[in-house]
Amino acid sequence: MQVDERDQTRGTPGFLTSTRITGVGTAVPTTSYAQQEVLDEFRIDDPRIRSVFLQSAIERRGLVLPPKDAEGAYRVESQGELLRKHTAHGMAMAREAIAKGLADAGATLADVGYLCCITTTGLLTPGFSALLVKDLGIDRHCSRLDVVGMGCNAGLNGLTAVASWAHSHPGQLALMVCIEVCSAAYVIDGSMRTSVVNSLFGDGSAAVCVRAGGDDGGAGPELLRFSSCIITEAIDAMRYDWDDEQGKFSFFLDQEVPYVVGANAETALGRLLVGTGLDRNDISHWIVHSGGKKVIDSVRANLGLSRHDVRHTTGVLRDHGNVSSGSFLFSYERLRAERCTQAGEYGVLMTMGPGSTIEMALVRW
Repeated sequence: MQVDERDQTRGTPGFLTSTRITGVGTAVPTTSYAQQEVLDEFRIDDPRIRSVFLQSAIERRGLVLPPKDAEGAYRVESQGELLRKHTAHGMAMAREAIAKGLADAGATLADVGYLCCITTTGLLTPGFSALLVKDLGIDRHCSRLDVVGMGCNAGLNGLTAVASWAHSHPGQLALMVCIEVCSAAYVIDGSMRTSVVNSLFGDGSAAVCVRAGGDDGGAGPELLRFSSCIITEAIDAMRYDWDDEQGKFSFFLDQEVPYVVGANAETALGRLLVGTGLDRNDISHWIVHSGGKKVIDSVRANLGLSRHDVRHTTGVLRDHGNVSSGSFLFSYERLRAERCTQAGEYGVLMTMGPGSTIEMALVRW
């Protein structure tokens, strides 16, 4: 790809070689539950909590529920048990997503020169990248990065590093995998705070392959540039705290999150497009994080998007819930399956999460 004049004015330099998404793959647990099933399983009869679950625009989610006790009730898992769940089920989903992503890219494990692993639902040392290198037999000299604790926006943070590595190593394959076992990050205490979180997130993993150089015109969109917008006045709106009473970590979502994100979406988009000569009307495809019904509606309203623009975002939310950092790749996979993109069209990838943060990427088919 030749860098045109408008690329040279961008805040982030244009890539001198074509850096493209060449493959994608996703995975979810073998067990999934409708929202009504979750309410029934946990014997939840509080009308306020039931309303949160049933009005979430989510139909099913992949979840790994706790073991049951002798009376058939779900046991309260310790933080250690949750961490072991995170590791075991995270590895299982990652293996499947990676296999699908590599097959989609026409590549093998032997081609992987860079591995980036994203997670927020557990802390491991060594991280998933080292575990996957050993487990899958990836070259032990593979360059690695673990992005931990950034939340739902982290997929695009990681993709920034992946694209940069691929750009500086033309022809070599960079692989990113988002691994989120959200059911390993739940606190079940009957409070409205935890119930909002428990109604929203689902387990899932998504892998994406990126390569620079070569004639891959039909492989996928070029990654042109990235932008980041941290809303520092809302730094506590989404956070992962230690709950002394429960003896485990607990995620918190402020009820103002949808409005904070929506109010800053136009600013973030303007930053992404500044100097490119493009505006909102030049964007043909929108791949937005499935953050929740209110978040999606707020982003739609503030960016002037139609329901069709976010059809894959809402579809992923409906079928899987919010799968955190990998959600946007689930949506990208659906867009690509439609085979509706045309050469020369532009798209925007958008994720939102703690910080509060809005991450964006500009792509071109």
